[in-house]
Amino acid sequence: MSANKTFTRVQELTRPAPSLTRSLVSLIRSKPVTAADLSAAALFVLDAITNTCAGQNSEPGQALLAWSGSESTGNIQPDTGKRAFLLSALTHILETDDLHRGSVVHPGCVVVPPAWVLAAKHGITGRAFLTSVLHGFEATTRVGMAVGAEHYRIWHNTATCGPFGSAMAAAALLGLDDEQTTHALGNAGSQAAGFWEFLETGAMTKHLHAGHAAEAGVRAAELAKHGFTGPPKILEGDKGFFKAACPDANPSAVLADADAPWQLTNTSIKPWPSCRHTHPAIDAAQAIRATLKTRGQTLSDDMIEAVDIGVYQASIDVCDRVDPLTEYEAKFSLHHTVAAGLLCDQVDFAAFGEKARADLQSVRAKVCPSLQEPYAAAYPRAWGSSVTVTLKSGETIEETRTHAKGDPEAALSREEMIDKATMLLNHARLPEPVRFIDAVLALADGGELPALPDGL
Repeated sequence: MSANKTFTRVQELTRPAPSLTRSLVSLIRSKPVTAADLSAAALFVLDAITNTCAGQNSEPGQALLAWSGSESTGNIQPDTGKRAFLLSALTHILETDDLHRGSVVHPGCVVVPPAWVLAAKHGITGRAFLTSVLHGFEATTRVGMAVGAEHYRIWHNTATCGPFGSAMAAAALLGLDDEQTTHALGNAGSQAAGFWEFLETGAMTKHLHAGHAAEAGVRAAELAKHGFTGPPKILEGDKGFFKAACPDANPSAVLADADAPWQLTNTSIKPWPSCRHTHPAIDAAQAIRATLKTRGQTLSDDMIEAVDIGVYQASIDVCDRVDPLTEYEAKFSLHHTVAAGLLCDQVDFAAFGEKARADLQSVRAKVCPSLQEPYAAAYPRAWGSSVTVTLKSGETIEETRTHAKGDPEAALSREEMIDKATMLLNHARLPEPVRFIDAVLALADGGELPALPDGL
């Protein structure tokens, strides 16, 4: 072997291994994108952006719009970071945005709005835009799958893992190379933050989490384009994210199963406007109501003796709330959502209003959630639940769910997703929802981004 070849070989052997972040960038950018992937991405964009529109029609949404509009003058548009903050925060308000089980992250709200803002600014459409969304979903969920269960007890994964997804999507749209993208993700991850404490009072903080994650990623990517550096070992470093906030982190999960389908295709879509942890039980409760209807009976409060729910620990940690005082608290209440599933034909926005909370109070008091197998051991790979209703007649009726409706194993059809988008756009009072929906779905065929409603 020549001296030059020996020296080159020594360099290769002594060169430090790439950081987890750099390896994640390489993994994502090496994944092939098929036509089916683009079609799936268009549906998830539709779900997220219609949530953005519908989020305006809420008390937090009105506060966000008032804040955004307070500094606007004439035709001047807010900068990309601020606009990404606004749209992402709006997307996460109604509790109807998507959820990735393995990471416990809502990727759509932290990836789609910032990607939309940057794509609109730079005239990027079709495949390039949808590919950036695939990249963003992949980054935020792969980091989320590595943080460990203990992180989720205190930290809100969408808030802490979201900046990685926003930055990754932005990096694709801004044309950053791998080194610049590593810097962007390093600085995005350095801004990871967001605690569950808001649940104690039902504060609006959860929406801020999504907004901040989106803005942090956009800012980090834009700065990286101008040469602003970030820590390459933000994940695994001695003073990095895992060490600081993830006592049972599994760093190997970041790069595991590199050849698996895009994580976007493993993401669940919510059919009901409440915390995803409540959905398996809602699904089971609705089935019990339907069973009785086939027998000519309509389930009512005075027929029910007791309701037992079998769940996993995270569901109890987040949603054990017997007497929710607000609409938002009701969306994070196993007691209320199951009562609604049993007594309402549809668990829609109205099922969480003041009248519904009063009407369902008696049934809520009969609902008892408890940690049970196989749901405890299966989580987070599967989010399941059982609901057992004991009637005053002595009869018991049980329904179990290994997965919730809207999970990949029980996916909503394309028609059901379009129906959901229509419902959200009607809630937003957007004229001509069909035209908007068709335009978003046409992105998979190279179409352009439709205009968002005034004010967004």
